Amino acid sequence: MDYVFVKDSEGYVFKKLASEIAPDEKVISEKEYMKISGLSSYEKKFGHGGARENAGRKQKFALPLKFQIRVTKEEKDFINYAREHNLNYSALMQM
Repeated sequence: MDYVFVKDSEGYVFKKLASEIAPDEKVISEKEYMKISGLSSYEKKFGHGGARENAGRKQKFALPLKFQIRVTKEEKDFINYAREHNLNYSALMQM
């Protein structure tokens, strides 16, 4: 599957398969395609991201997400006590 860049009779540019080219379309270079479509100026202005595949912010797997819950002071003290004394919550609930 070879892709080529084509320009139609109205001046629009496309990336198509070589087998799908219509008789009124003209094959152009990739550089000309980038210039006419505006992608080259977009890359100069914004650098990365945008319409490209896998664009955008990269995920940071090294940093885990922070988990927050809103609790009262008494609940927070109980959670700290349970962690310090290794209380098993499921065993307490079965009693």
